[in-house]
Amino acid sequence: MSLLKRLESKKATEDVNREERKTQSHFVRDPYASLKASLHKKLVDELKDVKEPEEGDNRFMAKRIEELVERYLTSDGENRIPRPERLRIAGEIVDEIMGYGPITSLLNDPEVSEIMVNGPDQVYVERNGILELTDVFFRDNDHVMNIIDRIVSPLGRRIDESMPMVDARLPDGSRVNAIIPPLSLNGPVITIRKFSRDPFTVEDLINFGTLTPPMAAFLEACVRARLNIVVSGGTGSGKTTTLNVLSSFIPPSERIVTIEDAAELQLRQPHVVALESRPPNIEGKGAITIRDLVRNALRMRPDRIIVGEVRSGEALDMLQAMNTGHDGSLTTGHANSPRDMLSRLETMVLMAGMDLPVRAIREQISSAIDLIIQQSRLRDGSRRITHITEVLGMEGEVIVLQDLYTFRQTGIDRDGKIKGYFSCTGIRPKFMEIIEACGIKLPPNVFEPSIL
Repeated sequence: MSLLKRLESKKATEDVNREERKTQSHFVRDPYASLKASLHKKLVDELKDVKEPEEGDNRFMAKRIEELVERYLTSDGENRIPRPERLRIAGEIVDEIMGYGPITSLLNDPEVSEIMVNGPDQVYVERNGILELTDVFFRDNDHVMNIIDRIVSPLGRRIDESMPMVDARLPDGSRVNAIIPPLSLNGPVITIRKFSRDPFTVEDLINFGTLTPPMAAFLEACVRARLNIVVSGGTGSGKTTTLNVLSSFIPPSERIVTIEDAAELQLRQPHVVALESRPPNIEGKGAITIRDLVRNALRMRPDRIIVGEVRSGEALDMLQAMNTGHDGSLTTGHANSPRDMLSRLETMVLMAGMDLPVRAIREQISSAIDLIIQQSRLRDGSRRITHITEVLGMEGEVIVLQDLYTFRQTGIDRDGKIKGYFSCTGIRPKFMEIIEACGIKLPPNVFEPSIL
């Protein structure tokens, strides 16, 4: 036998063995997989003419499905299945029909902050900042694709070979990203960033150790005084959560326009207009970008503009809005430090296609932004505001920054937790005159040099 034939034969054998192992593994993990599949098909056929339940009728529909499952199991002679297993089967079928399949229980778990589906056989979650492998699995790639379709279809979005990536959100605001073959070699991949049903408050962030009470009082004063603020940080560092908390300080009398790729912000003020970008249609047309929405928002008489994240040319429009009377605007961006955030803003402005000199861009940035809040996710999974930095202006060709608060890491304890402290530099920011002119009184110890 030739070498090529031997390699082909070996590969075929390995493929068969892999499929057998996968089937056996699924059977070991769930010996009732085929039974659930047949029950699911029967229930779909029986319930297809039933009117889609309103939110208040979900419990009734779930109860109805559980009764039908019990009836089928009894009539088919499956009552030998122990009652706990019958209840589990019924619950999983309810999740499959009314929820998001196998990951429904993870979505309902308040301790889970992120869900990562790496194909049908591997699901990771993040709990307390630590990744862990779960025993959750899907039947096959098609099963994962069905769940993705169930998430994106109500939003008018699609995912297929011509558009194999999509950003979406769940009804509770949780952020969803999906990517499928041929781009993903693991099969369909889903990443869900969960958000608390009740948005975190500033008290929650203080309890988590993200910041201290003096820092919180200072940030509240900055928002109420309509300073322009950028929250920067890496992926998963908590930028959106901090932006939500900052937004909660905005007075309820103001008109707020929010602009996002996928709506995530959970503002509680009564006068909020939420805008969401739109991807191109199947013909590659009709896309509405963040930049389009920022320009449109300027015509909507906003008191505040909040951009969920600036990634490219919309940074120029955002800076111009901050410089033309829309004080108090808020946004986030990816960067490793306040200085890096300024460099990224320069790059994003250049992405707008405007041939501007670097000095002109830096002057725009320095006059538009008052404060940069740097957020980091530390090795133990905790989130900290590591810098609160004032943008002072230009000195020659350089934008001058001044740290007001910093977090200093001192080590790691026996449990792997980060040890450190917040430090106040003791410097009063230049914009304190603006805060005081708004009648906002800060505690006298807010800027005292200290270790917090």
